[in-house]
Amino acid sequence: MASQINYIDEQELISGCIRKDNAVRRYLYELYARQMLGVCYRYTGNRQVSEDLLHDGFIRVFESIRAFQYRGEGSLKAWISKIFVNVSLEYLRANAQKTTVPLEEWKESESFPDEELESIPADVLMRFITELPAGYRTVFNLYVFEEMPHKEIAGILHINEASSRSQLARAKSFLAKKIKKYIN
Repeated sequence: MASQINYIDEQELISGCIRKDNAVRRYLYELYARQMLGVCYRYTGNRQVSEDLLHDGFIRVFESIRAFQYRGEGSLKAWISKIFVNVSLEYLRANAQKTTVPLEEWKESESFPDEELESIPADVLMRFITELPAGYRTVFNLYVFEEMPHKEIAGILHINEASSRSQLARAKSFLAKKIKKYIN
């Protein structure tokens, strides 16, 4: 069911959510649900878990909206995205799965010409990312999509920086194999 609101700006969204206006809350949900489901899926690789996390994330958004500090257009989406990354990371920590790729399978990642990469549909690349082992996928997402440095990733995941770098390299190698197979 589509929301009755046609368009409101971020500041109106924030104040409506603070007032607990359900029409505004629904509008906010409809505006960001698909993207936040994608964030959760990128981290978990599981559609059902991602849908559960989507619910949990929006509860957290609505419960903590009063703490949000508006910093200009786009800041609300960035804040919401950060909440969903954290919800996903909390889930992964609570359900820690130590998944590794044997060292003999790891080698330096290959590079591909941009035109070859651009020929691969985005949904295929996202599927490849979700197929990464959990630890590699988490580091890859934090480094590539959240643009975090290895030191920050290491702190969040309670690993050392060298492990973060190693997992990123292994993730890239894993993806390179998938991409090479797809291109050929």
